[in-house]
Amino acid sequence: MSAVSSLDEALQALMRLGSLMLRAGSAAFRVREWMEVVAPRLGIERLAVHISVDGMVATGWRGREHATFAADHGPPGIDAFRLGALERLARDSKPDLTPQAFAAELDAIFAAAPLRPAAMVALAVGVASGAFAYLNGGNPAGILAAFVAGGFGQYLRLLLLRGRLNQFAVTALCAAAASGLYTIAAMLLAGAGLPPLGAAGFIAAALFLVPGFPLVASLLDLIQHQTVAGLVRLGYAFFMLLAAALGLCVVAAIVPPDIVDASLPSPDAATYLLRAVACFLGGAGFAILYNSSTRTVLAVGGLALVGNELRLALHDHDLALPLATLIGSLTVGLLASWVRPHLHEPRMAVTVPAIIIMVPGIYSFQAVVLFATGDAIGGLDAAVLAGFVLGAMAVGLAAARFITQRKWRLEA
Repeated sequence: MSAVSSLDEALQALMRLGSLMLRAGSAAFRVREWMEVVAPRLGIERLAVHISVDGMVATGWRGREHATFAADHGPPGIDAFRLGALERLARDSKPDLTPQAFAAELDAIFAAAPLRPAAMVALAVGVASGAFAYLNGGNPAGILAAFVAGGFGQYLRLLLLRGRLNQFAVTALCAAAASGLYTIAAMLLAGAGLPPLGAAGFIAAALFLVPGFPLVASLLDLIQHQTVAGLVRLGYAFFMLLAAALGLCVVAAIVPPDIVDASLPSPDAATYLLRAVACFLGGAGFAILYNSSTRTVLAVGGLALVGNELRLALHDHDLALPLATLIGSLTVGLLASWVRPHLHEPRMAVTVPAIIIMVPGIYSFQAVVLFATGDAIGGLDAAVLAGFVLGAMAVGLAAARFITQRKWRLEA
């Protein structure tokens, strides 16, 4: 085999690693780091790579020889277990690694089936939706309606995505289906004398559509000067949110729900206990959605319990919600720095599902309904507050990296 063809094979195997990591939800800066770790083990002396969300161009050098390849890897997804397996493969690879052996390992990881069946994932999402409804002041009827609607919406999404339908269309359709089912359940429960609170459940039913991984990854990429990948991923996440909002607006326009601020129970021992259970179930449910291992699911549930309980307690004592959210997400990020090495999982697989439960559901609901009914000023007020809270979630995780990782505080 010639040196040139050997270099070609090595670079192609390396780019497949990067493509699979991006499709599993990794940030571009992490993909670059792992590719640079594996490159010399494949015999590539120098590497230059340009990464976007759906494509990559890489050039490798070996002595005087060089090769350049471009690759398209399709729309991104989220698979925490696959991402962890890829990072472990990169970390544990040995010197003098052959491209053929490395490619075979990558094929095995790519071919691995999800850890749980679709019905179990839908059930976990339903539980997380019900927990979110409770944390936003939902009564038992609202919690039940959110549980049913969220689980159904996630199951529908899995079926549609298996048919390789457009992600944005699927997101809008599933948002409409989940919120529509919640509205139907609300009407049935109201007829039985158990009216659920609309503001608590309407958003909870579609919470599984929040693009947490892309939002956090885009911020981290921008901080690490991966500008193209960061901006493209941010645009992808924004249009995912827009597609979900479109689906919600369709239902809100057909059956305008009442904008009711749920009266949260006054904090006491029982309230703190129930909130802790809801936080744990919410975090664990979203970890299952992202195909995390059982150990990671339990760890994420614990981090969500601590971080969100702290956030809610601070807000109970009149701290502004964005600042309380910043402190809560920062706490999750700091604790993840201690927990993650014991789990051998990517940091994002631990932190992102733990903070999804912090999404400002009431204000997001108000913004959607007010915009749908023509109240642009009121909708803008609610959307701005929701935006600040969402930003605080991502900034808290980034701040934790600055505190715990020296390389984040220094320019390359």
